[in-house]
Amino acid sequence: MAKVERHRAGEPKHEEAKMASGNVKVKAGTRPPWVGLAAAVWVQMAAGNAYTFPLYSPALKSVLGYDQRQVAMLGVANDVGENFGVVAGVLCNSLPPWLVLLVGAALCFLGFGTLWLAVSGTVLGMPYWLLWIALAIGTNSNAWFVTAVLVTNMRNFPLRRGVVAGLLKGYVGLSAALFTQVFSGLLHRSPTALLLLLAAGIPVVCLSTMYYVRPCTPALGAGGEEEDAMQDGHFAFAQAASVLLGAYLVGTTVLGTVVTLSDAASYALFAVTVLLLLAPLAIPVKMTLFRKKKPSPPMEPPAAATAEEEPLLIPSDPPPPADEDSDEKVAVLLAEGEGAVVKRKSRRPRRGEDFEFTEVLVKADFWLLWFGYFIGVGTGVTVLNNLAQIGAAAGIADTTVLLSLFGLGNFLGRLGGGAISEKFVRSLQLVPRPIWMSLTQTVLAVAYLCLAYALSAGAVYACAAVIGVCYGAQFAVMIPTTSELFGLKNFGLFYNLMAVANPLGAVIFSEELAGRLYDGEAARQRHGGGGGGHPHACVGPECFRVAFVVLAACCAVGTAVSLVLAARIRPVYRALYAGGSFRLPNGNQQH
Repeated sequence: MAKVERHRAGEPKHEEAKMASGNVKVKAGTRPPWVGLAAAVWVQMAAGNAYTFPLYSPALKSVLGYDQRQVAMLGVANDVGENFGVVAGVLCNSLPPWLVLLVGAALCFLGFGTLWLAVSGTVLGMPYWLLWIALAIGTNSNAWFVTAVLVTNMRNFPLRRGVVAGLLKGYVGLSAALFTQVFSGLLHRSPTALLLLLAAGIPVVCLSTMYYVRPCTPALGAGGEEEDAMQDGHFAFAQAASVLLGAYLVGTTVLGTVVTLSDAASYALFAVTVLLLLAPLAIPVKMTLFRKKKPSPPMEPPAAATAEEEPLLIPSDPPPPADEDSDEKVAVLLAEGEGAVVKRKSRRPRRGEDFEFTEVLVKADFWLLWFGYFIGVGTGVTVLNNLAQIGAAAGIADTTVLLSLFGLGNFLGRLGGGAISEKFVRSLQLVPRPIWMSLTQTVLAVAYLCLAYALSAGAVYACAAVIGVCYGAQFAVMIPTTSELFGLKNFGLFYNLMAVANPLGAVIFSEELAGRLYDGEAARQRHGGGGGGHPHACVGPECFRVAFVVLAACCAVGTAVSLVLAARIRPVYRALYAGGSFRLPNGNQQH
């Protein structure tokens, strides 16, 4: 087996994992990954600031006098900034996570601060192109936030990739409901106050948590079935806490639309939200207070190593026995989670091994996954960016509940997509994750047709939640699939290459398709005397009917693409998860 090393990253020696005589020994002290996961929850909630666009986009129309195409184009800037994370993906392997988070905080302050200056009237006559750039810069902070916490936690929990991806991305989706609660209750529906919160409040949150998001000794169930069950229980608790938070946020948002809440009641409701956000900290607290004392194995004398680098896995001289083969695979996977596997250069990498940038660009699997993901998120983000206008076309005056329903569905799709795909991929069925992408895109096609031909208030509410679920599932499927096919070494870069599909879909589907058709129908109604209110407003199912039919057809194509990918990589999942646990491909076994 090839030499495998890792950087210490400031971790004490008693927390390091070693292998002796072919057996993996993960030391006690696995709380730091769980502390980092709890801190990542707050960063992920802050990283959902792009979902606030429907809350302040009406102010861009009324205060700055933009039409729907201009607002839709600002929505493109919103998505371009959020998903352009190639730079963050490249730098995450050389910069510590806290520095990546610091860059994101600076971008957030600069971008949303500029928008606040324009909407508040502090600076008058700010050109449209400058606001477009400012919005892209502000939401680009999300790429840095998500890259820092997602890459770090995927490496800290390399055997629970689907669950971790679904949980963390789920909190991002849930952030829409959080910001809606804050906007409706604490900020009294003030777009100016919301932009000020985004500019100043989010950087404060990231600066407060960035110390805890750091590489740690992977928290793995190397101690047998009991430890595996304990880790599964911890993840189940975190998932339950997130579901409870989601239900609470939507409930309080609906309550705020039914009755008028006093300031004291709004602050009390938000205090409960903060407590629910702190719930994941109960895991490391429990591990501290109820630590199981186990006899520690005899420590070997430390080998000669520098202060910055020392061996993680020490291969034994004789070949490992046959019954220790699976432990050796897990050992290499531990190192792979740190991006430290050294591949042989005599051949190209196989699926499941670490790919380089130029190697992944020539793989058909990469582009099939990218295209299927592009269809799913591109059509979904079109609904998100135009949610306020879709609601208004159906006669819904207050669209905050719509945004909350979409946000809750988005959260459940991400959380459930990660957990369900993880369950089935480890079962005897070995169902490839892209199967779930194809199923959700089929449901998306049906939902779009429903909106096209039954645009009523009830249909919009129901479809907003369903589309949110299917939209969120695309993220939860794409992330672990990318890491399983192309490795964790350059996962940050590959994830952000996939994320480019989101803004590209916004340009094609939202701005060019939905925006153009909406403005055309609004102009027809205005000239025919059927419009009212805002000069660029459109009312009725005709506003988005053609756009929704086109989106449904695209999802049918996306379903076929995802099925082709699932069929191609079925043997890969059979090799990776045979026996119900992650197994390295044959190529890595020979390292």
